Amino acid sequence: MRVIELSEYGGPEVLRLAERPEPEARPGRVRVRVAASTINPVDQGIRAGVMGEFPKPLVLGWDLAGTVVEAAEGFHAGQRVVGMVPWFASAHEGTYAEVVSVEPGWLAPLPEDADLVAAATIPLNALTASQALGLLGVHSGQKLLVTGASGAVGGYAVQLAARAGIDVVAVASAGDEDHVAGLGAKEVIGRADLDRQRVDAVLDAGVAGPSLIGAVRDGGAFVAVVPHGLPEPERGVRVSRVEVEPDAARLRELVASGLSTRVADVLPLADAAEAHRRAAAGGLRGKLVLRVSRG
Repeated sequence: MRVIELSEYGGPEVLRLAERPEPEARPGRVRVRVAASTINPVDQGIRAGVMGEFPKPLVLGWDLAGTVVEAAEGFHAGQRVVGMVPWFASAHEGTYAEVVSVEPGWLAPLPEDADLVAAATIPLNALTASQALGLLGVHSGQKLLVTGASGAVGGYAVQLAARAGIDVVAVASAGDEDHVAGLGAKEVIGRADLDRQRVDAVLDAGVAGPSLIGAVRDGGAFVAVVPHGLPEPERGVRVSRVEVEPDAARLRELVASGLSTRVADVLPLADAAEAHRRAAAGGLRGKLVLRVSRG
């Protein structure tokens, strides 16, 4: 099978197409033929060597949408599934590969008519958004500030919070205001307006930084998505960082909930390095998706 291998840290050019044997079927695992995976910031950080040292060669990738190879662990052959591989805890064998062997608790079934490309954008980012909202503990009628609402985590958080009756103030990129408003945000602002905000909670999906804690009322809550975005607690504000975990039941709910997804472009697996270059350059409207399997 084809995979994208990383044998050294560096720029996108270190990603190379390689051949490996398919993982063998074994008890307690499900083999999935991957149709689509995505480019996430964590993939870029691992590739660049800023996330730590890991045994190489390794395969990147957290998201997958595809079909089950043979019946196993409650899934039937040919069944469409979507899933998130917790890369740091999975022997560093990710989803930039035509066939993967995963734990059944990482997968959720997909409807037969589901768009596999769109589905691949959901697992990591929507689970992160959902789990971040759980940490914040905000409820209907409260006011939540979401940075990075033009991005995947922030965009899913806006949708989920708005559906729960939370008043969302969303920070959008220039030119993306209408899109973010359409996700359910009650108010859409730019970064220049952050200093004037007073809210019950902040989800800093756009990494505005620790100083944003000043926007949170006394006794509120602040959740960051990266370690360096975590402020020191003050004024009784609860501070935490979301560290996404697999949750098959919640993923199944998210897939069925009709979340709005955005795909910027779809590239073949062999063009993974180009996809990383484009992601690093920024300015995208939506996720870059890798079409993994040739079949």
